[in-house]
Amino acid sequence: MFHHNKRLQYTVRVSESNPGLANLLLEQFGGPQGELAAAMRYFTQALGEVDPGRKDMLLDIATEELSHLEVIGTLVAMLNKGAKGKLAEGVDEAAEAYRTLQGAGNDSHVTQVLYGGGPALTNSGGQLWTAGYVDSIGDPTADLRSNIAAEARAKIVYERLINVTTDPGVADALAFLMTREVAHQRSFERALYSMDDNFPVGKLAPVPEYADLYINTSQGEGDMRGSWNQGEPWTYVDDREKQSNVDGGGGSATVELKSDEVKAVEALSSRLASDPQAMPLTGIDLGVGKPKTAGGK
Repeated sequence: MFHHNKRLQYTVRVSESNPGLANLLLEQFGGPQGELAAAMRYFTQALGEVDPGRKDMLLDIATEELSHLEVIGTLVAMLNKGAKGKLAEGVDEAAEAYRTLQGAGNDSHVTQVLYGGGPALTNSGGQLWTAGYVDSIGDPTADLRSNIAAEARAKIVYERLINVTTDPGVADALAFLMTREVAHQRSFERALYSMDDNFPVGKLAPVPEYADLYINTSQGEGDMRGSWNQGEPWTYVDDREKQSNVDGGGGSATVELKSDEVKAVEALSSRLASDPQAMPLTGIDLGVGKPKTAGGK
């Protein structure tokens, strides 16, 4: 059961209307790295979690992400408030209203007209929020790594948003939200490493003879060696001949077919066989005109 506290987690202070900035902030409202996506990712993970500690943590963070969604949505509404009133009341001439809403070349006029200046569940480009943003797989060692990466991506978006605003109140609120991403990242990482058996993910062990191979498939200038491909436990495979057919089975593909399947495949192959000696006249050939000279004549 959820209870709503009418006080925001962080105070929102906006110095002036700015529908263009409001539109950019929608990235963290209904975008792939936004607060709704984070809340739904962690909430659904919590419902399926069997470990009581991780379940509690995920529910705490999921609920806090909803409070962050409220902060972002409030920022969007406040930044749009003046333009919303002027548009609704028809205060400005049409051309001036459009110019104001369009801002610095963004699409805030779309969100104003379609959503009346309220926070819409879209990203800054108008893409509708989708559950496809939630990439949980149902294994905590995989999901926690995904959560760590999601918090990192969200922090980067907040940094970029801070860099495009001169409103101190907006920047201050965004800095708070950015910092909470760091805190959540730390919680997820510590939860991950509190499990002794956290790598590789899942239950099945990797096939030993392939687990420690580093295959240098992109060769030439720029080849680099480092901890990711040299020293223990790596075997560096640079020989092109040894990069394929690593199992020694010939490197081809085979399938066992039933007798009726064999007949059907043979009939298909015979019917669709190409003649390598054929030189057919094509529509392209018929449509070729005289060669053009310089200048297109």
